[in-house]
Amino acid sequence: MNCLIVDDNKIARTTIKQLASQVKDIVVTGECSSAMDAYNLLQKVSVDLILLDIEMPGMNGLELTKNLGNNRPVIIFTTSKKEYAAEAFELNVADYIVKPVTPVRFIQAINKAREIFESNTEEVTINEEEFIFIRESNIVKRLKLDDILFAESMGDYVKLHTIQKFFAIHSTLKTVEVRLPTSNFLRIHRSYIAAINKIDTLQDGSVIINGKALPVADTYRAVLNKRMNIL
Repeated sequence: MNCLIVDDNKIARTTIKQLASQVKDIVVTGECSSAMDAYNLLQKVSVDLILLDIEMPGMNGLELTKNLGNNRPVIIFTTSKKEYAAEAFELNVADYIVKPVTPVRFIQAINKAREIFESNTEEVTINEEEFIFIRESNIVKRLKLDDILFAESMGDYVKLHTIQKFFAIHSTLKTVEVRLPTSNFLRIHRSYIAAINKIDTLQDGSVIINGKALPVADTYRAVLNKRMNIL
């Protein structure tokens, strides 16, 4: 994994770089002393992992993470303060290390980041509106569109739910919505896309699909009623 270290403390950057150099599949491709410098750099180059401090002058690490959007690299926070942990994990980062960073704790965080990086699934293409191809553990698999019950947004990921299991896609729900055929799928909420022909019940502001209640936002209710051809 290509790695970027972002910390306003030079000693901290050196420590993280030394730890990273001892992990065989980590290559440090850059260092930044501010979040703004990192943001500007990431507009030009791509990395797989960011080792990111939180408290920095100007833009902090949390703000940088938010500004990078949904297609950002895997992020591990390295910070001297514990109180940002809850907010950090709401941003779906891989891990949160409180300084001083020990070798054991660093390896634990890298292992989490590696699992996310290696297991990311990604939508590839749709073939004649019958199949979607997804990448799981570096293997491209074919998933029948008719098997998809609904899509659920989960932070940086979208879960495609089937009866048997779900497939996690490192994407946005908007991207999935564009790629799925509108003849079969409809956005019903900011966090959900439903397969129209899989809806069992519509009641109390929710649709029931395979026993799972999905909320229907008011903005999508009229379109849903029309698509369901309700008498």
